[in-house]
Amino acid sequence: MTRPVRVLSLYEGFFAGGARILHSDVVAGLAAGGGQEHRVLSLTSAARRDASLQDARDDARFRALRAAGVTIDMFDRVAGDQPMTPESFSRAELEHAAAVIADADIVLSLKEQPLSLIVALDRAGMLPDRPTAACLHRSDPTHSGPALGWLVDAGASGAVSATISCAASTSHAYARAGVSTTHAWVIDNGIDTRRFRPGTRAERRRIRLGLGIPESAPVVMLAARFDAMKDPGLFLDTVARHSRRHPGSHYVLCGSGMTYGNPGFASLVAQAGIDASVPVHALGLREDMPALYRIADVVALTSAFGEASPLCLAEGAASGAIPVTTDVGDAARVVAGFGIVTPRDADAVCAAWQEALSHRPRLRSAAIAARGRLDRRRMIADYRGAIEGLVLPEVIAA
Repeated sequence: MTRPVRVLSLYEGFFAGGARILHSDVVAGLAAGGGQEHRVLSLTSAARRDASLQDARDDARFRALRAAGVTIDMFDRVAGDQPMTPESFSRAELEHAAAVIADADIVLSLKEQPLSLIVALDRAGMLPDRPTAACLHRSDPTHSGPALGWLVDAGASGAVSATISCAASTSHAYARAGVSTTHAWVIDNGIDTRRFRPGTRAERRRIRLGLGIPESAPVVMLAARFDAMKDPGLFLDTVARHSRRHPGSHYVLCGSGMTYGNPGFASLVAQAGIDASVPVHALGLREDMPALYRIADVVALTSAFGEASPLCLAEGAASGAIPVTTDVGDAARVVAGFGIVTPRDADAVCAAWQEALSHRPRLRSAAIAARGRLDRRRMIADYRGAIEGLVLPEVIAA
């Protein structure tokens, strides 16, 4: 009788972000599908990011994995205070990690940052012989800091034997950066279309009422953390232009640091010349994203670099919003047929928002029709195949 494949995922930590949302969804889906047992080792128990301190136990991904029966181990550290370099780990942490890895059949690293642990174990001669795959989620690896070097070195030494990229642009970018592994997969992102769905008129009215948004007002939404990669300044500059040319529109921002309590955000609002007459709803971190997408007419992405296959575009489209995005990573391919790609210029973005609003019935119908190709079930099946392809047949049958 075969036993389940034991899969260990390494997280830098639990905090808001698309890659964590996606990987946690994959882990929960694979665990629920049977044939695999999943465990997570987080290198930190809290994170200081985007002007906020986020405790792992408060994170929605942490709670969802626990609810799915996934065991989670954590080191008592804060992500963001100091880089987690290979020299950071104590002997006790290395011994614990080695034991956890030895108990697994395969290791998945969520992005390249947790590979500092793999490199540290390898240098200390403590790394168990297990296939390890780096799950990659950006299209500009140079912005991963020293972690890119860890991945290049680990690939060359064989400590990392595979990459799983969420976009073709990601796979190509890391190959150009010198990453070479025995195996390389590209698995497109998928979302839970049961959660991300169009709202009824009654739902939309109720959710808008709770935010003080009129039922008929156009709504443009940015779902992103406060980070230079996401270029919130470009979004706010566009809000300033759009609100002057098309008064009555409302603008919703949600994500870590997207709040007036963040001095950096407040400064960008002031620089854009946005005053209190412009209805900007800066909501910060939210756990009700499916509901918020349902009230959006446009889901915007103004990112400057680093994106691979942005989840917000798929989540918004599946909910009936029209994606308008800059040309980053695989974004243009993701929205092909139902979205708009715009240059990174506030006037151009403004015109693209209005084009989407002007053609909303047609584009909304196209977005809803694309829900099938955006669904997560295909993604989870592809991850299952990659994992089982890396694990030796005799381990599966042990």
